[in-house]
Amino acid sequence: MHQPLHIPVLLDICRDIREVAKPGALFFNYSNPMAMNSWACNAYGGVRFLGLCHGVQGGHWQVTHAIEAHLKKTGRMPKDYLSPGCKGGDLWKEDFDFRFGLDRREVDLIAAGINHQTWFLKVQYKGEDFTSRLYELMSAIPHFVKIEKVRLDVLKRFGYYSTESNGHLSEYLPWYRKRTAEIQNWIDLSDWILGETGGYLRHCTEGRNWFETEFPNWMKEDPKPIGPDHRSEEHGSYIIEALETGRPYRGHFNVTNRGRIANLPENCIVEIPGYVDRTGINMPVVGELPLACAATCSVSVRVQQMAMEAAVHGNVTLLKQAMLHDPLTAAVCNPEEIWQLADDMLVAQKQWLPNYSASEIAAAAARLAAHEKAGTRVKLQQTQGAARLPVKTKS
Repeated sequence: MHQPLHIPVLLDICRDIREVAKPGALFFNYSNPMAMNSWACNAYGGVRFLGLCHGVQGGHWQVTHAIEAHLKKTGRMPKDYLSPGCKGGDLWKEDFDFRFGLDRREVDLIAAGINHQTWFLKVQYKGEDFTSRLYELMSAIPHFVKIEKVRLDVLKRFGYYSTESNGHLSEYLPWYRKRTAEIQNWIDLSDWILGETGGYLRHCTEGRNWFETEFPNWMKEDPKPIGPDHRSEEHGSYIIEALETGRPYRGHFNVTNRGRIANLPENCIVEIPGYVDRTGINMPVVGELPLACAATCSVSVRVQQMAMEAAVHGNVTLLKQAMLHDPLTAAVCNPEEIWQLADDMLVAQKQWLPNYSASEIAAAAARLAAHEKAGTRVKLQQTQGAARLPVKTKS
């Protein structure tokens, strides 16, 4: 479970916005844990706040490529097809004898759920519905079979494809990372986001280290061109453009649930379609999620709520109860292990936990010492994780 270290920092930023920004300023958040951060800032920040993630766009491209591959292999689309404005690409060229040319904007979809557990509820191309055929189409691509084992297995059992990466999705489920010997069956180490142990940490560490060593070299180079041909797909600039110019933008955003997903708790953070124009950020009602998708999301929602409240108020009991209910932690640890794990984390990370009082940290250390003395200390294991790669250098 992500311990929401960001929440105190984000609430400080919210305070700064309240004090010095123009009224109505909009705070965009890209940081994880997205749902907890967004929940805390919407509930306690006192500013307009919107959570943004690119998981839906990434999954949208995957689904688009799977549909394109199917249409080309069955002769329903020319192998040299190129969408207007699409430059084509060599992605996964080992699996195909053509360049991808179908743009994701030609594939219409609706995705809804909670961040990292959002589901493609409808996928269609030129009016033809491919939603129920996604497992057939996705599993026909060797590259997806190699890198998306968890997502494909959930798709097979649920009937709906998750928008999120293989690694992220596996973090929230109790089924795939519960036994060390089986983890390699469900992940792929070709990219940090596919399930590597500590992959997120390694990726961020390498990025920070490379920035420190490469920044002087970048400053010696000619500036990179800025223009529409180099524009990324990140939501932020498109939202600002839509608000300022009225040019509509459609995306999937993280907002407070106010009846928008009927079978998820009110006031939790949901990731749903929305559109932006001069009238503002407009979020429609989605309705109900399929029951299996809703059940998975509902478990995490209550974990998020407890962890968020624990972070805001420095409540150690709520923190432990959140960890107790976290599906992956619960699949691996018994209650006493979780209680001592929480104390270990509080002591080890105290410098980054200003929301927990010094007396609470000291109490956690005292409890661990008492367990040591009584012989009830959980046995610690020296491990680097089931699938950890070393931090790489730029050389």
